[in-house]
Amino acid sequence: MLSTEQSTSGRRPARPRHYSLLPARLGRGPFLAWLRRVHAWIGLWGAALGILFGVTRILLNHRGDIMKIPWAKAEQTTVQLPLPRPQPVSPEAMAAWLQTELGIEKPWRQARAQPSRTVVWGGQEVRQPERWTVTLPAPQRFVAAEYWVGNSFVTVRRSDPNVWAFLNNLHQAGGMGAGWILVADTVAGSFILLSLTGVVLWTRLHGGRLLAAALGLGSLLLGIWFTYQSM
Repeated sequence: MLSTEQSTSGRRPARPRHYSLLPARLGRGPFLAWLRRVHAWIGLWGAALGILFGVTRILLNHRGDIMKIPWAKAEQTTVQLPLPRPQPVSPEAMAAWLQTELGIEKPWRQARAQPSRTVVWGGQEVRQPERWTVTLPAPQRFVAAEYWVGNSFVTVRRSDPNVWAFLNNLHQAGGMGAGWILVADTVAGSFILLSLTGVVLWTRLHGGRLLAAALGLGSLLLGIWFTYQSM
């Protein structure tokens, strides 16, 4: 009886066994250590611009009438410029003339011509002339020109944002080139990778936690799909 009690009391409580879907060396050793380093470096890059996108996202959320934060503002100015003789024959020609007239270094973008059409105004049909528009979007300013064919002048509108509006333009990639758009894409991609690597690190590649993560992710995707179908 004594020997049985001693042998029973001398035993250590059995630890719960964890089942991994991958070999132990891969699941518990170098792979997870490498994944932690990747997670840390991705988090560092995401944090570099995450503050900018976080602050501007708050401002964009509160730009409406409800709980509005009136920090982002833009100064609006409008001028009418007489057209030269002979007048430009296309939106592209008008954009080139405006670039020289206003001393704008960057080329104009989005030169468009809206064809003449018939509209209803006051219960009567009115023939609307052809309309030309050219824009120069940039984060530090926005310039747009409008010309109705037949007029002797072109209307130019300029918007100069303050610092907060400028940051909002960066957030929305308004007026930015392909370089900044790709940088913003890397930040969004880093958030996705942080989420995925964080889930993998939480599971430690054990079967039960992997199954729980798969069920959670599947439920989220299924909920998004049902929401999209109901819209």
